Amino acid sequence: MIVTYNWLKEFVDCDLAPDELSHRLTMAGLEVDAMDVLGEGLDTVVVARLLSVESHPDADRLTLCQVDAGGGDPVQVVCGATNHKTGDLVAFAQVGTVLPGDFKIKKSKIRGQVSFGMLCSEKELGLAEEAEGIMILPADLPLGKPVFDALGLKDVRFELGLTPNRADCLSVVGVAREVAAICGKPMRLPQVSVKEEGEPIAERTSVTIEEPGMCPRYAARLIRDVRIGSSPAWLVRRLESVGQRSINNVVDVTNYVLMELGHPLHAFDFRLLRGGRIVVRRAGDNQKFTTLDGQERILNSGDLTICDADGPVALAGIMGGENSEIQPDTVDILLESAYFNPPTIRRTSKRLGIHSESSHRFERGADVDMVPIALDRAAELIRETAGGAISQGALDVYPAPIAEKSLRIHTDKTQRLLGVRIDTLEIKRLLETIGFSCHLEDGAPEGIVHVNVPNCRPDIEREVDLIEEVARLNGYDQIPTTMPAGRVVCHPDSPLRRIEQALRNAMVACGFSEVINYSFNAPAALDRIALPEQDERRSQVRLLNPLTEEQSVMRTTLVPSVLQNVAQNLARRSAGDLRLFELRPVFLPDGGDDLPREVPHLVFALSGRRSPLGWAQSSEPVDFFDLKGVVEELMEQLRLDSVEYSPDQGESFLHPGKSCALTCNQVVLGLLGEVHPQVLKEFEIEQPVYICDLDLSAIADVAGNPVVFKELSRFPGVDRDSALLVDEEIEARRILDAALNARARDVEDVVLFDVYRGKGIPQGKKSIAIRVRYRRADKTLTDEEVAKSHSRIIKALENELGAEIR
Repeated sequence: MIVTYNWLKEFVDCDLAPDELSHRLTMAGLEVDAMDVLGEGLDTVVVARLLSVESHPDADRLTLCQVDAGGGDPVQVVCGATNHKTGDLVAFAQVGTVLPGDFKIKKSKIRGQVSFGMLCSEKELGLAEEAEGIMILPADLPLGKPVFDALGLKDVRFELGLTPNRADCLSVVGVAREVAAICGKPMRLPQVSVKEEGEPIAERTSVTIEEPGMCPRYAARLIRDVRIGSSPAWLVRRLESVGQRSINNVVDVTNYVLMELGHPLHAFDFRLLRGGRIVVRRAGDNQKFTTLDGQERILNSGDLTICDADGPVALAGIMGGENSEIQPDTVDILLESAYFNPPTIRRTSKRLGIHSESSHRFERGADVDMVPIALDRAAELIRETAGGAISQGALDVYPAPIAEKSLRIHTDKTQRLLGVRIDTLEIKRLLETIGFSCHLEDGAPEGIVHVNVPNCRPDIEREVDLIEEVARLNGYDQIPTTMPAGRVVCHPDSPLRRIEQALRNAMVACGFSEVINYSFNAPAALDRIALPEQDERRSQVRLLNPLTEEQSVMRTTLVPSVLQNVAQNLARRSAGDLRLFELRPVFLPDGGDDLPREVPHLVFALSGRRSPLGWAQSSEPVDFFDLKGVVEELMEQLRLDSVEYSPDQGESFLHPGKSCALTCNQVVLGLLGEVHPQVLKEFEIEQPVYICDLDLSAIADVAGNPVVFKELSRFPGVDRDSALLVDEEIEARRILDAALNARARDVEDVVLFDVYRGKGIPQGKKSIAIRVRYRRADKTLTDEEVAKSHSRIIKALENELGAEIR
């Protein structure tokens, strides 16, 4: 947003120097990105008269001009423009002048003719973005006077970097309101008085709003017998000072009011409105419409259009239509001033890729109360600059007036959030300086200010927004620097959080890489792992507005995602060695309208070689026991000593003969095993994959307390090995449990380290070798003490399992 110092001073008597004002605006939250002094260093660009204009003897497109700058003899200047003639007053840059862009004027010879300066255009003086020809000045200016002084153009231009919430400052009046608050001076609004004549507007046209939710207010005025032409110099200069290009007097007025009041307007050629009326309605799906830029747009039912009796004539709040634009021979115009719903404009503007000054304001939130004010201001300016007569009355359709928001601000809360106490009356005064209506309610508790927020501030929605306004108006630099106050309360992590972190660290330590997938997938993902129809995981939470069908339901298992990760990585790598894991919640419906249960799961998979390829490494492929070893490491990290592995036949995606369930205290913690060949085929995986799925909420229920320090024994341990002959069907877990539960003294650990079947072992039997370690914390064990304890374990194995010592 660009504003000028002189334009601001038309609305507020600011006594701050431009540099100070720039600083104060920035400190008030309106950051000044750049400040330019118009005319600075250009005092040698003076008013001069062309005494003669002749063709250059050696160049068809150049002219030789004799220039009188008001002092001394005339000088010759070579000029490349064509819009000048003898007697014109021009902007003459004398030798030595440095123009914007660091362009220095020197005495030069052009095609054999000496040029003692340069005749300048508005662009070369930094007054306009574009220019056609040199700058022709009014005929009554004194010769030799600096151009910027003669035209009153010396000014300071501020370029503000506004945040999207400050739509109220997208105008000179909006910024002037802030300047008035900064300076402590009253603000003057433009005086609007419309001279009406002729027939009432209601006899010539009408306005109908079919979509009041998208267009709450629409107003119009009819101006007859206008003359389209160039704008007066003051209007052109004012627009150019803020970066706007002059088009014609009618369009320039709408742009001027847009910059002044911040409210977009649009002018229609009334004769081109079929039926002579306005209807605000939705566009039809796939409806074609050509905008002012000549581009054909394809509209849909989410777009709002301004229509006549036959169809669209403007894209509401964004751009007018080619079929109703102002022409050089336009006589009657219908002037529009409206308020459109911001999300409506934002969606259409973004979808069609159109960004205009109008849409920039409407999509951020214009002021609905400014609709009639901007309309009257523009209508009167058009009458003054383009002639014509304003029909009596205005059409103002406003079916459901938008009330101002009413909020309260508490002094105590303001102090608590800002760290500085501001008096209640001072809070009231500060808010009133920016146009808020405030009062202290009779009988209400002290320290409460009731505030009515004007509709020009849609960003103010809650009390904290008011407190922010108080902070910036009072000055952020007035908030003292203090050390943080308050107590820091440390809470231990929840058991589940602690388990998640421990498992994540353990997986990385075991050489696994973490994958992160979307929390939603396709219903067909469960078909790929052959999940039975009656499985509860088939009851998935469906998204209301999914991006695609592939992401339409919340995941009830992580297995399909991890297997897909495995398949993708194997397809992209020449080596098929993978160790991947994902630790994320699954979402299980809880019945009724309740939110789904979020249950954290850990799923990890490994495939390929046991060790990386190397001359000293084994190239054997991983198997079930590698997977089981990882699980044992995880259980060790969680201090779960009493876990059991039991054959499992219930999981469809696992090989029935190479899988098992992991339990603890009869609670199922998860499943592990080789992925079923049919499932591997579904994912186009051509090598064995071993996978484990752990339910972390179940693990949290049985997990032990956090590890506490325990001093290591200073005394040596004693190992005793025994070979036992047991029945083939006896599981290793039963042997270990029987040894640990024998109540033998000083047992530190029991490990199964060998299994033997073959020569010397009867049919239906197997030899199991166990090692028992004994240790005391207070002394060294004797052989007699160890023998006594070990004998107790052997007897327990013989009695409970029928074991025989070999």
